[in-house]
Amino acid sequence: MRSAAAGIDPAADSGEFMTGDHLYVYGIVPAADFELDVEGVGGAERAYTVTAGGLSAVVSDADTTDPDRTTESMTAHDRVLSAVLDERTVVPMSFGMAFNDERTLRNVLSGGRRAFQTALDEVEGTVELGVKVVANGSTIDRASARSDTRDRLEPTAVDVVENDLFSDRLLVNDAYLVERADRDAFDEAVGELERDLDDAVVQYTGPFAPYNFVDIRIGAQQ
Repeated sequence: MRSAAAGIDPAADSGEFMTGDHLYVYGIVPAADFELDVEGVGGAERAYTVTAGGLSAVVSDADTTDPDRTTESMTAHDRVLSAVLDERTVVPMSFGMAFNDERTLRNVLSGGRRAFQTALDEVEGTVELGVKVVANGSTIDRASARSDTRDRLEPTAVDVVENDLFSDRLLVNDAYLVERADRDAFDEAVGELERDLDDAVVQYTGPFAPYNFVDIRIGAQQ
């Protein structure tokens, strides 16, 4: 399934954005009015919502519509999404989505309402969990390890995406979409896999916003 601020000197000329007239967008949620005390991209001190068309964008203030793709900024992007995910379903935006002003963002929310709502419906009540299996040596049956992993985990997942194997030792690099209510069962299945899989290490990560299960981009830098 793949569907479609405060306290910072505005005169500081550091090349980073702290606060400003622009809006950086992290994700889309059902209409809600809330604020998060979390450090965002560019050092923004809070995240909050902008609402239109029955949907809300989770945003922070920004001094630019073209943030640098640094490790610090990408970590901040994920940190805000994790804070949102603790409380509600979210359709995550790719890093770098930013708008000149609130009016433009509201227009985009209204105009894209159908696509956004479809994506929200498809991931409602779910989280993304990552599972990698890394070979310890050359004796492991790679095909068997892959099939065993998926046979154990897919029954408790809504969907799975097989990502690129970027290393010779990487046997599995999967993202699973899992209902929140099924997290315990999925965790247990991963634990059994870790105990039973010989000559390999299981790397289990998450929860994440469901990046691998939505494909929504909104017009940035407008």
